[in-house]
Amino acid sequence: MTSPAAAPRRISRRPEWAGRNYTLLTAAAIVTNLGTHGALIAAAFAVLQAGGDGSDVGLVAAARTLPLVLFLLIGGAVADRVPRHRVMVAANALNCVSQGAFAVLVLAGDPQLWQMMLLTALCGTGQAFFNPAAEGMLLSSVSGEQANRAFALFRMAMHGAGIGGAALGGALIAAFGPGWVLAVDAAAFAVAGALRAFLDVSHIAPREPGGGMLSDLREGWQEFVGRPWLWSIVAQFSVVVAVVGAAEAVYGPLVARDELGGAAPWGLALAAFGVGTLGGALLMMRWKPRRLLLAGTLCVFPLALPSAALAVPLPVAALAAVMFFSGIAIEVFGVSWMTTLHQEIPEEKFSRVSAYDWFGSVAMLPLATAVAGPVESLFGRHEALWGCAALVVVVTAAVLFVPDVRNLTRRTHEVAKAVAPASSASSADAEGAAGRLG
Repeated sequence: MTSPAAAPRRISRRPEWAGRNYTLLTAAAIVTNLGTHGALIAAAFAVLQAGGDGSDVGLVAAARTLPLVLFLLIGGAVADRVPRHRVMVAANALNCVSQGAFAVLVLAGDPQLWQMMLLTALCGTGQAFFNPAAEGMLLSSVSGEQANRAFALFRMAMHGAGIGGAALGGALIAAFGPGWVLAVDAAAFAVAGALRAFLDVSHIAPREPGGGMLSDLREGWQEFVGRPWLWSIVAQFSVVVAVVGAAEAVYGPLVARDELGGAAPWGLALAAFGVGTLGGALLMMRWKPRRLLLAGTLCVFPLALPSAALAVPLPVAALAAVMFFSGIAIEVFGVSWMTTLHQEIPEEKFSRVSAYDWFGSVAMLPLATAVAGPVESLFGRHEALWGCAALVVVVTAAVLFVPDVRNLTRRTHEVAKAVAPASSASSADAEGAAGRLG
């Protein structure tokens, strides 16, 4: 006969670490990624459908990125001052309205470039406030001992939805046009915002009144620069994200067009990378490296391989294999990084530290994509790609000279509670902070 104590465990279909907040956050992330990845493709086709060219597509893309960079730090400070779920819902509402208006413009016909840039900029502004709040909320929703598995599953769900969203978006654009895909994205933001409105923040103690926005930003900066492993890896990724972004957004399509047979091979390579991220997340659900940052940083070296493969260039099958392997590698880093932040950063500073992380990682990306063309003209495409690969190797090797990157280790649940920061506002906050980003 089954004992009464065993009955609840049999009825429950989710693990202990997948609590209410974690489940809501994962479900909402799936919904938004399904919509957003299709909408990114739809925005480009909307510009082209309106008579724009490649430069106009670039302007609309830049209009999204610029406010993301400008407002990230403010968004992080706000998310550590105001309940994070309110910031997330407000950002989703702004994205819903801006994407809905974009859809109406496209469906009505003859959208102007400035209108598309303005609406895309509003969407980027929403993301600037959303990203630090969302990462802080996710970090606070997971217990320390199972953080690795929880973050891996979350990222696997998010990447899977992104792959599916891009495929579905492409099919819907072909069948119905970009306007309807933008409308679906607006609806996805509405659904996700509704889910996030039900997040429970009762376990997070109210923030004590501070000295204002500048004081909050300064406090977050002190937390950031006071940890050599943190600022050194963010500095590393400011270069890695920039050169990998330039290689994949600018040089990859050009190599595919001129030497691999067109857009289809490049699409296959990008799909292989996406499948690789799923494989990496699945690996990290089982593997818990003891030296978190050492394992993660060693897995950044393979990010040099796609640029090198494009420089040769390798045949399509070999390029896809390289992209698959680099997808696995970056996911090992991603999960290790989130686990480290969850473990080392106090809960009440999650969003501000996350904002500095995001800001440092993406700040150079617009510049890198802008100068990719002139660099190609000056040095040649193959030389530029080899340069991208070399930069990834050099900055990653440099980070390994930081002692904390080599030596920082995973804590057990019991040790984490014992060494939790004294500044945590409650025992629940301390446990979450001792347990964690590109």
